[in-house]
Amino acid sequence: MGHYQYKTAGTCSRLIDIEVNDDDTLGDISFVGGCNGNLQGIGKLVKGMKIDDVIARLKGINCNGKGTSCPDQLAKALEQIKAVK
Repeated sequence: MGHYQYKTAGTCSRLIDIEVNDDDTLGDISFVGGCNGNLQGIGKLVKGMKIDDVIARLKGINCNGKGTSCPDQLAKALEQIKAVK
């Protein structure tokens, strides 16, 4: 299992804490800052999912014309994690 932190850009959240299990599924996900209830919900929904499935579902989600969102930032973080694993 690995633990990663990703500093977000362009969103209300500032940081994402990510646990990745040995089988490339996600463990606990927590966001620092942002819409607390919604981000807790995202963390619970993606827990146990494969990294590639989460990226496919969340990549490109745009929040209020910012060009990114907290879910998109999670997808970007997971792409970086895949690149270093």
